[in-house]
Amino acid sequence: MSRSESSSKRDTKEENVPSPEGDQTWIAIQPLPRRTSDTGVQQDPSTLPPPSFQASRFDIVLRRQHQRPKEGGGLKYPDVPSRFLNLSNTFEFSGWGILTRIVLDADDIKKGEGDIQVARSGRRLGQFTAAALAGNAVLGSVFYALPAVVAVANIYSPISLFMATMIMFLWRPVMEELASALPFGGAPYTYLLNVSSKWVALLGAAVLLLDFASTSVVSAATAASYLSGEVKLPFPVYVIAISVLVVFALVCLSGLRESARLALTLLSLHMITMIVMFIAAIIAWAKSGNGLLKENWETGRTYAPPQSIGQQIFNGFCIGVLGLTGFECVPSYVSHFKTGIFPSVLRNLHYPAILLNVLSMLFLMALVPFETILQGNNVLSALAEVAAGKWLRIWIVVDAVVVLCGGVLTGVLGACELAERLACDQLIPQIFLRKLITGAPAASIVAFLLFNCVLYASSGFSLTIISKMFSLVWLIVMTLFPLSALLLKFSRGRLPRARRVPLSVVFLTFAIVFTAIGGNIAIDPSIVGYAATYVVAIVTVFLVTMKKVHIVRWLFWLYDQSVLLHNLPGTKTWGDKMTSAVKDMRRQPVCLLINTDEINRLFHKALYVKQNEETSCLKLVHFYEEEEGIPSEMEANWKILDEAFPEITIDLVLVRGAFTPSRVAALSHRLQIPTTLMFMSCPGSHFPYVATDFGTRIISL
Repeated sequence: MSRSESSSKRDTKEENVPSPEGDQTWIAIQPLPRRTSDTGVQQDPSTLPPPSFQASRFDIVLRRQHQRPKEGGGLKYPDVPSRFLNLSNTFEFSGWGILTRIVLDADDIKKGEGDIQVARSGRRLGQFTAAALAGNAVLGSVFYALPAVVAVANIYSPISLFMATMIMFLWRPVMEELASALPFGGAPYTYLLNVSSKWVALLGAAVLLLDFASTSVVSAATAASYLSGEVKLPFPVYVIAISVLVVFALVCLSGLRESARLALTLLSLHMITMIVMFIAAIIAWAKSGNGLLKENWETGRTYAPPQSIGQQIFNGFCIGVLGLTGFECVPSYVSHFKTGIFPSVLRNLHYPAILLNVLSMLFLMALVPFETILQGNNVLSALAEVAAGKWLRIWIVVDAVVVLCGGVLTGVLGACELAERLACDQLIPQIFLRKLITGAPAASIVAFLLFNCVLYASSGFSLTIISKMFSLVWLIVMTLFPLSALLLKFSRGRLPRARRVPLSVVFLTFAIVFTAIGGNIAIDPSIVGYAATYVVAIVTVFLVTMKKVHIVRWLFWLYDQSVLLHNLPGTKTWGDKMTSAVKDMRRQPVCLLINTDEINRLFHKALYVKQNEETSCLKLVHFYEEEEGIPSEMEANWKILDEAFPEITIDLVLVRGAFTPSRVAALSHRLQIPTTLMFMSCPGSHFPYVATDFGTRIISL
């Protein structure tokens, strides 16, 4: 089809929209109607001064709005010439919006209140069960953190571990402020989504997903390695690791609540085991005295790396932060916590992490020969055998395998929460929202299991490579928390929260994490390559899902340029199929919940939708209780906004009733638009409701 034929078709379809070339009513200079003077007498327009520029511009806007179809529909005139020379580009331009008035009936309100109750009933995890979900990863990290720290910090390892575990005193208040302001699942991705653009949140989601996968794979592989260090296996170690991943994926299919109970059981057994070992170690130390400690001190100085004492302690600190892995998973399922327990959960994990890491290393130095410690294989089981005998060594090995398997559970549950949020935000297919009768998201669990296996296999089933990548990815994820806190203060400063952290603490947290990242890269620069490869791969996948409409349009443009393809057998319907695909992918509407008619604020909100959501339908929703409560210029400014975005149909929906969480949920049912695709401004301290009860995204100050 030629360009002229294409234009002719568009002119036929757009009979209600004049073209600049064929309709002189678009020309500002034209015969003027008779106007009335200030005295009320009609005068000849030729005797009056010409209208001002502002008046002329306003007249044109009114004329164009008057000519739009009252019933909606009809294409808007494009704001730019067509980039498609041979094919129609009508799919680029949307129809005119319409005004709708809605009164929510009793059934709608009942459904909305039911949604609110379901969301609140999901907050069932107490401080100990909530801590257990991440606790196995946090407190199980002692099994792989200690050998790594000794390799670089030598005899100064207890000092390095103490310094590393103490930095959580900086992160805890930052994480508490974020969780009290935005208690959504899938954090820190959801933090970034509500305080910045979708692009930034997308990068955060990619790093977070890689962190969850690394948590599961490293935990499973370390458990298998610990087992292989004690018994001779008839098959490769990676078989055990993959089996662990499969088994705990099946466990997660039983549901979150049952998984939390299992995690609490595993963590309780681990704490009992460590307490027994510490008591045995204290008794053994009291009997043997400090002789071996002094000997290890002297031996360690001969094995010391060729660096200063400060350099060794610093390197041990940079590696020792791995003893805190798992803390980043806690905010991922904060939406299931009982109200107000988040600070207690962090406290319940932090203090045991300090004691386990520091005391374990101290007892190793006092009771185990330094040559054995440097070997790095099952060092805690060696400590248990020295302290109490073979029976305790076997117990420690069993505990190591069990608690590290619990770390797999932590990664799976965090990934499921993230996948649910990504699906709600239209970044991954909606199948990830479907759940079994147990409430478990089967698609998310299976997909995450496959991703873990691919990640492990692509590393050559090497625990060393995965661990190196894990150390850097974890630090990057921890960087997202002070970043989110900084953006929260700047972009959403009015949002109510239970705690506000001084900016000095946020910047100090940045300084600590960047120092640790630099130190890890200096120790082993290869970790950058491993982490970057996986992050780029995940971001590419997310990018395709986020910009799928743009990709199809590029394909459509290539097809448009290849005129020979238009007449080849079997290719004539390609253009229609791609046009249909674009329309289908842009069919999901989104809502802007507005309370003002200020055109500048409305424009910036609509621009956010255009830049971050692939949709051709935007609904401006205003709740009002009395007719006088509707802003006077809302309808006029809505029409201007509808004209300003030719590619989006902008409807105005006036809903009678108070603006409450239950009514927003009811409107969600009425319009068939999930609340995650409803956007609102940041509420202030006098707002009578908790912003997160609405389940909407906050997109402006």
